[in-house]
Amino acid sequence: MAPLRGAKRRKRHPEKALPAGVMAPLPPPGAADWWDSFSRRLAAGHYSKDCQNFESVFKMSRKTFDYICTLITGDFSRKPQGFRNCRFGDKTILALEDQVAVALLRLTTGESLLSIGNLFGMNHSAISNITWKFIESLEDHAISHLKWPDPEEMATIKAKFEKLQGLPNCCGAVDTTHILMCSSAQPNSNVWLDCENRNSMVLQAVVDPDMRFRDIVSGWPGSMDDSCILRTSGFYRLCEKGGRLDGQIELPGEPAGSVVREYIIGDTGYPLLPWLMTPYQEPDLSPAKAAFNKQHAAARMVVQGAMARLKERWQVLKGELWRPDKQRLPRIIYACCLLTNIMIDLDDTHRERAPASHDHDDGHYQQFSNMADDSAVAQRDLLCQYVSRLGSKLPE
Repeated sequence: MAPLRGAKRRKRHPEKALPAGVMAPLPPPGAADWWDSFSRRLAAGHYSKDCQNFESVFKMSRKTFDYICTLITGDFSRKPQGFRNCRFGDKTILALEDQVAVALLRLTTGESLLSIGNLFGMNHSAISNITWKFIESLEDHAISHLKWPDPEEMATIKAKFEKLQGLPNCCGAVDTTHILMCSSAQPNSNVWLDCENRNSMVLQAVVDPDMRFRDIVSGWPGSMDDSCILRTSGFYRLCEKGGRLDGQIELPGEPAGSVVREYIIGDTGYPLLPWLMTPYQEPDLSPAKAAFNKQHAAARMVVQGAMARLKERWQVLKGELWRPDKQRLPRIIYACCLLTNIMIDLDDTHRERAPASHDHDDGHYQQFSNMADDSAVAQRDLLCQYVSRLGSKLPE
């Protein structure tokens, strides 16, 4: 970790070896670059990853790390975090970079509070305090990185979806994923059991073509289906009232009056709505409908990829470390989405590393909804005709 500012240390014999899992005291301020000092401590604590490679440890560039430190520096400067070293008993003050690094290790590795604490000679409560302080600060200062697009941004998003998949006026893709939790003996805990009989919490997200999270909702138990979660969300209410996705365009090259409303796309688990286009579910599809479904599925890959990368990068979302808790786990999820968006906004090349698979919800079966709004049926048919007419002009 970074050199401790003004820390007092007990004298000890340099030849005395430290037990595994206990980190050596830090060098005095200014003795070396922060990362050099931190990586040596990781190596001394038998950290399993390549301790000399910053990106392999934090899954982000140094530029992104420094930006995050700058973003939250005010909160951490007002109330410095101290801890008592479990080996030597001295009380030390952690630098900003130290605290951010500890919190990021907790989120990226998914290791327990005890395991992270053993790396730094800290008890699990100190790791918990640092992590939550970091999350609270992100909630206060990074909120601008996860927001619904303004008109200029939305125009860019629409252009990308149409260029890539031939879907005009498309504003995003929606999907859900399950975050596993430990079992619980709490009353009514069965509500958290999903179709795989595992305790989980559902994350619903709308993403743009760059896999940036634009709207998220979490906290609902794994037993709820996609359609139900959508209808309980603030996003649904806004769209139904015309607060979002209310813009219209006339399709070029189509008969006069061929108007299409702004919409997002979702899989068969969602209802077909004027602002939510789902694929055709008929058993024998016409060539035009099959072509529409193909482009629809290709466009949905952005949300599947975003969910897979979220879980792959932030391993804390993959472990069964959480008991059913509607207060804390949603905040962890939100923080991980914020950090993902920060990496995208800063063009962090590390974010482009794709997971082995886009199957972010392993073991969960495909849901189906038969609900279809009449005007939405007509709009989907218009889009189908438009995509079919474009034909060979669409990218493979």
